[in-house]
Amino acid sequence: MDSYQTNSDTWNKLAAVYQDKFVDMDLYDATYDTFCGLLEKPHPKVLEIGCGPGNVTRYLLAKRPDFKIEAIDIAPNMVKLAARNNPAAKFRIMDCREIDKLADKFDAVMCGFCMPYLSKEDCAKLIKDCAFLLNSGGVVYFSTIEGDYFQSGYETDSSGQHKMYVYYHQEDHIAKELKENGFELIDLIRKYYPKQDGTCDTHMIFIAKKK
Repeated sequence: MDSYQTNSDTWNKLAAVYQDKFVDMDLYDATYDTFCGLLEKPHPKVLEIGCGPGNVTRYLLAKRPDFKIEAIDIAPNMVKLAARNNPAAKFRIMDCREIDKLADKFDAVMCGFCMPYLSKEDCAKLIKDCAFLLNSGGVVYFSTIEGDYFQSGYETDSSGQHKMYVYYHQEDHIAKELKENGFELIDLIRKYYPKQDGTCDTHMIFIAKKK
């Protein structure tokens, strides 16, 4: 079984746990506010990639009820919860590596912590696909875990029962791909996420606009 299938299966099993753990987290709210503030037109079409149980969807719609959100996730149980939590949005089961099959155009893309589960090559493809799907002036939001790519590998949760393959990414690679695909970097924010072992992960949030 490849790492992507392992990750998909694990997310599907942990959907309810993930929902409960992050439902009230406010660590990234200010970055979501920045994203929302860049979308000045009314009723913008937003593609959310890797929506999970819809926690971010819920925040965005509370902040901007006029958003027309179409959201995808690879885990069926995540999509089921997200749809239940956000009846005003549209959801579908979809692998983010296949968004080039979408026919619609969007004004913005929200992609919260999908990149930590994608290889460097697939992150590059994701950015390229988003550039193609966005209208001129469209906004993208990508978040990931900063670190040495060559330290990527399988990690287990606190229970030791579930594992995922986690990819670490570096600022220069993401910034380079954004630039090469016609994006202007608006903001790069770092957040420090405390782990159970007392250390912190550094999370990078890239917010950019299509030229």
